[in-house]
Amino acid sequence: MHALIIDDSRAMRQIIGKIMSSLGFEILQAGDGKEALEVLEANKETIEVVLVDWNMPVMNGLDFLRALRREDKGKEPIVVFCTNENDSEHISEAIRAGANE
Repeated sequence: MHALIIDDSRAMRQIIGKIMSSLGFEILQAGDGKEALEVLEANKETIEVVLVDWNMPVMNGLDFLRALRREDKGKEPIVVFCTNENDSEHISEAIRAGANE
């Protein structure tokens, strides 16, 4: 099983990566949404879970999610936001865009 962690903070990617590794996932990482789309394209059949931050440079988490769900990449991974954005409007917007959690 593979998980993709998308966060502009290398420290957060490492922390989340250790947790996911302990659950049996092999980890791929990206520092922003644009880079994540490239990683997904190269690994589209193996990534099952994407953990994504909301606020990132280049392409934020919501724009990444919209692009992911808009493009036909075959198997669609589960997408979970890991962010401090916790107001109900942000949550609703992410769910409408295709987030699983």
